[in-house]
Amino acid sequence: MTNAIGSLRRQGAAYAALAGMVTKTFLAFNWSAWVRILQSLVGLVVFVYFWRAVYANSASIAGLALETTLGYIMLARIFQPLGFFDMIFEFGYQLREGGIAALLVRPLDVQFAYYVQGLANLAVSLGRQLPVVLVALLLFRLRWPADPLTWAVFIVSALIGRSVLFCMDWLLACVTLYTTNEWGLYIASIGLTTFFGGGLVPLTMMPAWLRLIVENTPFAQGIYVPISLLSGVTPLSEAPRLLLIQLLWLAGMLAVSREFFNVALRRITIQGG
Repeated sequence: MTNAIGSLRRQGAAYAALAGMVTKTFLAFNWSAWVRILQSLVGLVVFVYFWRAVYANSASIAGLALETTLGYIMLARIFQPLGFFDMIFEFGYQLREGGIAALLVRPLDVQFAYYVQGLANLAVSLGRQLPVVLVALLLFRLRWPADPLTWAVFIVSALIGRSVLFCMDWLLACVTLYTTNEWGLYIASIGLTTFFGGGLVPLTMMPAWLRLIVENTPFAQGIYVPISLLSGVTPLSEAPRLLLIQLLWLAGMLAVSREFFNVALRRITIQGG
């Protein structure tokens, strides 16, 4: 029993150390952080004025008023780190440098270790969005949700949705083990996430047949589902059903991603090292 507890403590300390490296990396490359902040601010301004222009001659679109749509779009821009994909480049880098072998001999679960690092990176990225929050609140009069239950549902949905996207990111990253260049795969994943994730337009505005398809993809679980609940586009009465769907997606994607990783390792080709 004592040995088991000691082992858990050591593993916990190792995972915590991996998470701590994310913050150190952020502090080491502060110019990159400032560039990302500027990109987020520019994106927010462009999206707000774009949607104002779209609503110039219409009081509502697909049943959504301008204020509701702007609230959704601004929240989607603030919480856009929920939809980040980075495992594709990470796997590609490890393959080029020959570091994939070192990852496999670590006394840690590779996928869970990256998941912990991903959560730490998400926390840092969300903290970096504070200037975007201030601009949305002060310049564009974003109405921040005041209901604690809404925030509680959002946090649970965002965590599950982010986990689903991590598994999807992991699955796509495993494809790089069969290729020699991950750039095209990364661009494709960004395009799919941007369109199917609901970061550009609330999915309720899509045609019924397309919306049915898009809402039932893993991409929609990361951004659209939590943001639609937070912004009021989707009523809280729908939360139990949507959370159940997210949990089912997570269970399925976790099983598939882990199995595919084990299979992909048999075809690995080290390009460097």
